[in-house]
Formats: sequence, C-alpha cells, structure tokens
Amino acid sequence: MFQLMRGRCAFAAKLVLSVVALSTVLTSPVLAAGKTITAVMHSDLRVLDPIYTSAYISRDHGYMIFDTLIATDSNFKIQPQMADWKISDDKLTYTFTLRDGLKWHDGAPVTAEDCVASLKRWAAVDGMGQKLMDFTASIEATDAKTITLKLKEPYGLVLDSIGKPSSRVAFMMPKRLAETPPDKPIPEQIGSGPFKFVASEFQPGVKSIYVKNTDYVPRKEPASWTAGGKVVKVDRVEWITMPDAQTALQSGDIDFMENPAIEMLPTIEADKGLKTEILNKFGFQTGARMNFLLPPFDNVKVRRAALLAVKQKDVLDALIGDPKYYKTCAAVFICDTPFATDLGGETLAKGGDIAAAKKALAESGYDGTPVVLMAPGDVLTLKAQPIVVAQQLREAGFKVDLQATDSQTVVSRRASQKSPKEGGWNMFITNWVSADVVNPISNVAVGGQGKKGGWFGWAEDAKVEQLKDAFVRATSAEDQKKIAVEIQKEVYDQVLYVPLGQYQGPSAWRKSISGVIDGPATPVFWNMDKSE
Repeated sequence: MFQLMRGRCAFAAKLVLSVVALSTVLTSPVLAAGKTITAVMHSDLRVLDPIYTSAYISRDHGYMIFDTLIATDSNFKIQPQMADWKISDDKLTYTFTLRDGLKWHDGAPVTAEDCVASLKRWAAVDGMGQKLMDFTASIEATDAKTITLKLKEPYGLVLDSIGKPSSRVAFMMPKRLAETPPDKPIPEQIGSGPFKFVASEFQPGVKSIYVKNTDYVPRKEPASWTAGGKVVKVDRVEWITMPDAQTALQSGDIDFMENPAIEMLPTIEADKGLKTEILNKFGFQTGARMNFLLPPFDNVKVRRAALLAVKQKDVLDALIGDPKYYKTCAAVFICDTPFATDLGGETLAKGGDIAAAKKALAESGYDGTPVVLMAPGDVLTLKAQPIVVAQQLREAGFKVDLQATDSQTVVSRRASQKSPKEGGWNMFITNWVSADVVNPISNVAVGGQGKKGGWFGWAEDAKVEQLKDAFVRATSAEDQKKIAVEIQKEVYDQVLYVPLGQYQGPSAWRKSISGVIDGPATPVFWNMDKSE
C-alpha cells in the first residue's frame, strides 16, 4: 500500500511539473528566436552518461551531443564519421585519421588522445567493446589526429564494434571526461556533436533542452541511419515529459511522440494533421534478466522453473495487444535472422508450462525467498511486462514482491549488487533494439563474465565465453551458425536471459515536421525540419 500511495504521489507531482514545463515551453521567448521541435520521448531522461548506462533514452541523449568515429548506414555498411580509416595488409593494424575542423562544445579541438580515452572507457563496459579488447594488443594516439589500433590476431568485427548504432555506442568525449571510471557518470555534458546540451535548463524527469551547435561541420554525404551528414535544421529541440502526450500532439502543443499507445493509433491515424511510421523496422526484443548473485536466482534450478512459467503471448498481449505489431519468438538472436532457432526455448514458443514449472520449483529447493521484481510505471513499453511475469511466477509457486518505481530508478538500481533490503533486486525487464541482440557478441545478455565486466545480473559462465571466442574466430557463416546455436542452448540451459517476444512500435508526428530518419537508433533529430 505504501508503494502504491508513493507511486500516486509521485505521479501527481510529475503531472504538476509536466504542466508547468509545458506552459514554460509554450511561452518561452526562445521560441521566437527560431524553430523549435518539442518531443515526448519513450522515457524520462535522468542518467545523462550513455556509457555509464545502456538505457536507450541515455543513448538518444548521447546522439544529440556526442559524435562517433565511424557509423552504420541503412545498408548495414560502416562509414566514416569523425574519422576515415585504413587497414594493414596483415589485418592487424587499423589506423583512424580525424577529419579537419572537429571541436568540442567548449571550443577545444578534438584530438586523438581524446578518442583513445573514449574508446577505452566504452570498451570497458560494452559487450562488443570488451571482446574487441580481448583481441587488441594496443590502442594509442600516434599524433594529434591519428588513432592506431593494433591487434594480437586478425579480428573481423573491429569496425562493426566501433561503429555499431545502438545501446552503448562508442561516443567520443574529451579526455578529461573519458578518464572518468565507467561505473561513475561523467560530470559534464561536453561533446562535439550536432547539438549542445543546455545544462542550465535541465530538469530531470521534466525536460531536456538542446540547441544547435553552430560550430558543427556535418559530413557532405546524405544522412543515413547514424551515418552521413548530421545537418541540424532547427534551432532548438525540447524533450518534455507529460502524461497525455497524444492530446498535446493532436492539439499542436508538441510536434513528435516517440511511443504512442497501440490502442490509440486509430485515432492518431484518422487525424489529417498527423503522420505515423515505424522508424525502427527491425523492432525490439523484450526480455527478463535475473540477478545471479542473490537468492533465489543464484540457483539454476530455480531459474529453470521460472523459465518454464513464462508465457510470451500473455506478455505481448498486455504490452502491445495487436498481433499486427508483435510475434512470439524463442530465438535469442531474433527471429528471421541467420542465427534464429527455437532450440532450448521450446516452452516459450509453445506458451509456457505451469505444471512443469510447479514441479521444477518444488524440486529446486526454493525456500520461499521473495523475488523483488522492479516495475517501472512511467514507460509505456515497460509497464505491462513486470505485472504479467509476476503473475506467471506466482502461479508457479514463487513469492513475488512487485515494486513500483520509475524507469530511471530501475536504470540506476539495477547496477546495485546489494541485497533487495539494501536497495538491490532479483529481476528486471528491459527492451532491446533487435540490432543490439542479433548476434552473440552484440547481445550482452548472453555474457558470462560475472562481476568482472558482466552485464547487470552478473552471470558467470565460462562455457558461453569460450563459445563466443570460437564464434568470432569462425571463418564461415555456416560455422558461426553452428556456434550461435550452441550458445543459445547454453543460454537456455543456464537461463542467462528470458526472451519475452518481439514487437514493433510506430512513432507519430505532426505533418509540419519533415526529414525524419529511420533506423535502429531512432529517433534522431538532425535532418528534421519544421515548417511554420
């Protein structure tokens, strides 16, 4: 009851702040000075460091103010962004050369030393970055504009790792910020990207403000996904948190809404002043992660019982509702891809097995320890899953403590290794852009590094790490496929992760907005324009 009352009070406070924030936006004299796009994103922004957390709202913030050495275009090709590159004949040396005119937002020039420090910080916590560093002999600045990466042995995912478009992106930061330990957030938001962050106007959970970086020199190529020319065509972008964004969109008080509710789409689509489109054509995977350090999920038999209890369709019906926008799928590496298989996830594909779950739990030694499941209520695409999964676990015999919170609290709290009584947790549910989990190296949920570099939950599994090494050394697609199947088998055997299904979600915006770019890391706000 206390959690419920606290949640209601928090919502009421947020409602008041949102109304105040919106009225401020609509009367701000800054609007008279130029074009402003006002957007409601999928989540509040509270954690600003996109390396400290893998939360997508922090990634989206990162793309506003930071830039990348290289990037991925809509043909899945890696393209130059801040730098061009050359590869030695023996495939052991990669040389990146910074393009002219790069400056940080504080006016200082971007140097190779900045970029080396940034790459090292990113690689310490990102799954693909960690694996890249396993194969790296050295990475250093050989002059002010040159980054030289030398490998111990040839590694085919160097460019794909540094140029990947989503989750923990290899964003470049000034050296003084990049030397911040990755388990601590950076103290300033200084990048070299197309927008500048207005720290003086930032209200966590209420609004985030960005202005055009007039010193930014975009590339000449057309914008494509996260590559090409990041041409800013407006003066200001405002991310606003508000409880009834759809009404504000239809009335013209906001311009862009990242995640309208599926059940409200017919109303939006009937409005001649609005446009809807699925920007991320590859969609999302939603899934549950357990904490391997604490009871009850430190016991693999208990984890297996939980897996048996899960019914994907129930989760997806509550999350999305319309089968047009979702599919049940037991493939850890996404259905309809080269590494797709149901192996190990048969009960997920068939709709769960409560009877088997009850039997497995009874035989596991489970002692009734409550499962603390964090339940963010402020993000449309994360509200339903914890409620449904909690009920499924209860049906199997688990005691579940469903703790209502907001998404940014989950993002912060999931980093804690303390007991639930001290602010820790037993399970959380998250969503992944499909592009982030499409292979065993990019999918951090299948890692087995434990406390040393492992993703939240800290699974320790030497076998899966050995298989991942074999995957990156495989010389044929057929061999990679075989190894990916073995990895998925291990994932389900040890229950490293529980996929809950795949879905798509359209965004909506007023037709006065043009130049909206699609891709796996959307929305981005360069190339967008607004007619008067």
